[in-house]
Amino acid sequence: MELIADMLMVVGTFAVAIYCIVLARRLSRFTDLEKGVGGAVAVLSVQVDDMTKTLTKAQKTAVGSAAKLEELTKRAEDASRKLEILIASMHDLPEPADLSNETSSHATASEAESAAKFDVETDTGASDESPLFLSNRNRAEATG
Repeated sequence: MELIADMLMVVGTFAVAIYCIVLARRLSRFTDLEKGVGGAVAVLSVQVDDMTKTLTKAQKTAVGSAAKLEELTKRAEDASRKLEILIASMHDLPEPADLSNETSSHATASEAESAAKFDVETDTGASDESPLFLSNRNRAEATG
């Protein structure tokens, strides 16, 4: 009986020795800097550094974009105000139908002067087409 107990003790000791060898190999692979967790930690730390640099660049870009967007928004608001003023000033202009009902007897001195300037320009070799923003009246009405 003692012999059987000694043999079981020797077999158990060999099993524990083999188990310890296997664990030692796994532990050495686990802490290996190239393939194990150490390597994974090294790779992750490099990736964290890269991501930190990228995040810093993104934040700088976002700040610059926000400043540009704020400037463009101010410009757009200024342009909007100017357009509102122009539109409001157009309400003060007489309707086009009111201008066509005027007769040549109601022409003011400034209209006569502009008609005279128009005649001088057409007599000096300008084209027969009427220039923009002058008068819708033909030359006969302007001189008569």
